[in-house]
Amino acid sequence: MAELKLTNVAKTYGGSVDVLRDINLDIEQGELIVFVGPSGCGKSTLLRMIAGLEKITGGTLEIEGAVMNDVPPAQRGIAMVFQSYALYPHLTVRENMAFALKIAKKPKAEIDAAITRAAKILQLEDYLDRLPKALSGGQRQRVAIGRSIVRDPKVYLFDEPLSNLDAALRVATRIEIARLKESMPDSTMIYVTHDQVEAMTLASRIVVLANKGIAQVGTPLELYETPDNEFVAQFIGSPAMNLLPGEIIETGQMTRIALDAGGTAVSAITTQASQLGMRVNVGVRPEDLTQTDDTPLFQGTVDFTEALGEVTLIYVDRPDGGEQLIAKLPGIHKGLRGQAIKLGANPTKVHLFANGQSLRLG
Repeated sequence: MAELKLTNVAKTYGGSVDVLRDINLDIEQGELIVFVGPSGCGKSTLLRMIAGLEKITGGTLEIEGAVMNDVPPAQRGIAMVFQSYALYPHLTVRENMAFALKIAKKPKAEIDAAITRAAKILQLEDYLDRLPKALSGGQRQRVAIGRSIVRDPKVYLFDEPLSNLDAALRVATRIEIARLKESMPDSTMIYVTHDQVEAMTLASRIVVLANKGIAQVGTPLELYETPDNEFVAQFIGSPAMNLLPGEIIETGQMTRIALDAGGTAVSAITTQASQLGMRVNVGVRPEDLTQTDDTPLFQGTVDFTEALGEVTLIYVDRPDGGEQLIAKLPGIHKGLRGQAIKLGANPTKVHLFANGQSLRLG
């Protein structure tokens, strides 16, 4: 298994179109790293550069200390699982899993042992003699993963492997991938997804890509609780974090902010120095808002509600006409549409951003 190091990695098309630049990332052996970001941010391109399917146009990629920029894909010790499965329809599960090993002229006993091991890990023992058409989507994806396992690669790459599955199968297969990682603790895995739930539940660390580079790297909870910037704050979490503009009117351990939207001053706990009169955005996650009759952080008129059973999403019009504020309140709340509502938040849950960057909270 392997460590990876990306140093100033860049991707340019046609010599002038930058897709990625200054990608610096160290991946330790045994980590499951997840790349996330908006469509077109380059996460699949970066994965393909690691695999050798896209040329690196700047910087270096190292695996176990060896530079891999010009090493052919087959010699990098990497196995890639695609979203399309890419199984041979005329071959059985066993034959699909054995194909690469046969091409490499491995001994039959070694091939059989590798298939038996992979089939046990992925619970495919009962399907080895079936054709892909006789399998469900989730089972086909497990076969595609099994085809990688038998090669015993240094690094596993997953390119949105669950995107072709329906909701129920995505959940089941996500759990299977998590169990697979637990059974292979020393395996290094890099996983691309647009699904936040996959990222938050699978990742050792998440790499958020945006604006042709890395916006932040951290554990799922680090990104959720202490985002470095407004982009990460709004990208991680659903619905997105509310951002309300305001001005600092009191400094110290407890910072107070007067919102442009009106209401009483907002309090936030911050360890960074702030300045009176500084323009900031106040960030509060929908799930951190509570309905209150006391001094509110915000008050407005309910425009719409979505009852989801365990929670209700409340869409509130702002007095200043800005983007609606969203609150996620536990339980079912009826009859709020058109009504005035007061919402509060614990100061420890309030984030401050200046010029797009976080004023780190304590």
